[in-house]
Amino acid sequence: MPRTTSLAKLRAPLGGQEIELQQLDHEAGGMSLLRTRIREKSRFTVFDIDPQTAREWGEALLRWADGQPRPEA
Repeated sequence: MPRTTSLAKLRAPLGGQEIELQQLDHEAGGMSLLRTRIREKSRFTVFDIDPQTAREWGEALLRWADGQPRPEA
């Protein structure tokens, strides 16, 4: 059974989805994985990704966010 450590919890404002990021560490060792859990009402989507995929996904999210207009204060 892997040990899970909660890293972040977010709520999407428009759809109300709950997003949780967790680190998974297996007792036998090896590579840690990033688990993404998305809850939408009673439905869950869960997937585990390796560090390289997490890096590429994160960079793609940042590129997209950086290209969006910022709300005025």
